[in-house]
Amino acid sequence: MLTPRTTLARRVTAALDASPSRIPVLVGGCGSGRTTLLRQMRERVGRQAVQYVDVERTATTPERFLRAVTSVSPFPVADTSAAEPMGARGAFDATLALVTNARTAAGEPATYFLDEFLELRTFESFPGLRRVLHDAIDGLAASGNRFVLTSRYVARALRLLRDRSARFEVIHMPPLSVEDTLDILGPAPASNDAGRDAAHDADYLARTVHALADGRSAYVGALAGELTLMREHGGPGSADAISALAALLAVDGNLTRQVGYCYELRLHRARGYGALKAILEILGEEEGLTLTEISHRLQRTPGSTKDYLSWLEDVDLIT
Repeated sequence: MLTPRTTLARRVTAALDASPSRIPVLVGGCGSGRTTLLRQMRERVGRQAVQYVDVERTATTPERFLRAVTSVSPFPVADTSAAEPMGARGAFDATLALVTNARTAAGEPATYFLDEFLELRTFESFPGLRRVLHDAIDGLAASGNRFVLTSRYVARALRLLRDRSARFEVIHMPPLSVEDTLDILGPAPASNDAGRDAAHDADYLARTVHALADGRSAYVGALAGELTLMREHGGPGSADAISALAALLAVDGNLTRQVGYCYELRLHRARGYGALKAILEILGEEEGLTLTEISHRLQRTPGSTKDYLSWLEDVDLIT
């Protein structure tokens, strides 16, 4: 169970409560805690007052996306099941009209949490939706409803929102603090040495886990879970964060699978899959190379190599 991230939640709430309300856009890498924060805030606000939409999972076709949003909406929604087929553009317009005009049962502005909102670009391959992201952003900015958006793609989000409405407030997900890490780890394991200070041991373990995980929520959570398993099995290293990390990074370890998934996901969202993997291999062996040095190792022209590097930067795999 991750920490509530109280300070960050307070900032998001302040943006929503402003007059006029601002639109927080939470950006950060895989496992930085964006989705966890949205779900915790939904529970705090109440499921009947806010709708959480996992855009990455539901953005298949515009028609099916409309159905996914309306089928579980906590707000009054007109029945569209018997409507004539409206096509891709019509379905998207209907969805946008719904989220921008919906009201609660009490007639108050509705609140929507749109997780991974950039995945709306999936609809760009459908007729009339080449500018779907721009249309969506403009529609949200003009609405009187309240929204929180998230994305794992920082560069793409910043580029899309550049020169857009001042309502959008980009918030970079901060790392967990040592105190957050201590909350996640819970009570320190009992020590066999009566002279040792349990509080000191817990603080030392939290600082070690925090350093190993670089404050990233998913990594801290994984280490906490592995330490709990080690503790339940009564191993001598039940407070050994290094051993826990080694287990997580084994061939079949949880972190190995998670990091591999995020790596492949970003590559598949970019162009030039094979060449991009080759460049990352080159940079994995030696960082800090110039464009010319990379192009020589890749055996491609500097012009094409520059394109590959820009595509990697677009999905935040290099900076």
